[in-house]
Amino acid sequence: MGSGLRGVRWQAQLTSSCWEGRTRLLRSFALLLWIPLSLGSPTAAYGQATPAKLAGSPEPVYLLIRSDDGGMSHSVNMALERLIETGLPVSVSVMFATPWYQETVDILKRHPDVSVGIHLTLNSEWKNLRWGPVTGREAVPTLVDSVGFFFPTAEALHNNHPDLRQVEKELRAQIDRARRSGLKIDYVDYHMGTAVRYPEFRDLTERLAKEYGLGMSEYFGEARHDPQYSAAPANKTDSLLVMINRLQPSINLVVTHVGIDDSELGALLDMNTDGGLPDMSKNRQGELNALTSRQFSEALRARKVRLITYRQLIEMQGLKSMRRPGG
Repeated sequence: MGSGLRGVRWQAQLTSSCWEGRTRLLRSFALLLWIPLSLGSPTAAYGQATPAKLAGSPEPVYLLIRSDDGGMSHSVNMALERLIETGLPVSVSVMFATPWYQETVDILKRHPDVSVGIHLTLNSEWKNLRWGPVTGREAVPTLVDSVGFFFPTAEALHNNHPDLRQVEKELRAQIDRARRSGLKIDYVDYHMGTAVRYPEFRDLTERLAKEYGLGMSEYFGEARHDPQYSAAPANKTDSLLVMINRLQPSINLVVTHVGIDDSELGALLDMNTDGGLPDMSKNRQGELNALTSRQFSEALRARKVRLITYRQLIEMQGLKSMRRPGG
């Protein structure tokens, strides 16, 4: 993809130098100017002070697009690639314990501007497509079911009384695999929320993120919006348009799950009892269609929403700005 124009183009630009004091803010302001889609990008890096306020303008609206489950399947990877190739600045969260993660890595190496996160994985929720720990079942026996796969729900895992030392061993193994992949890793997040669902899990995940120098999704004051998830496939575009019109001047986050509605995804049945959807492949195709629609890009432009990736957010705010949600 690189930096050339293709269809509706958005181009995120950051300087490589360290911005200090007022100079840092003024350069940020230059990036935050709204540019028509045909000429450039509405993307911008977020600084600790809002640059638009320096010029007396209204506070801008920022939006992160995070797309989860990279590596889950070939169909998901193809959908992620299609989303990336629109040129929208996106943050892609990769499950490094899943069968197709190496294909995801190859895709992301062709698109180095994409911000990459580790979708920390302690569950395997799909009937007919299962995965287990990177460390192997013998190394973390309290994390797996009778056949060596992760449990399908957070509750099933917790009810098995997982050894926290084994949880740490497995999460470290996933982070280490990601770091060895050759990708620039920016942040972590949490498949099905399990890695932060219980106090002892959250404490561990926070400690590992700090040790490895990684950001944590939803620790930068993001306001999360996922209206398209529960909307019917045909209504997902409309749900995103309504969301855009309701965004407040702040850092906003939409979490997406894209896929191609084909025989591979269509064969999977969700065993997650906490918010799973029927017709998963159709729902994931619906999200992809909505995100890549002309209506979505035009609504972003009309509202002058500044798209930003987690890489940009971390570079501008710094890891020390992270705070536990609700803390």
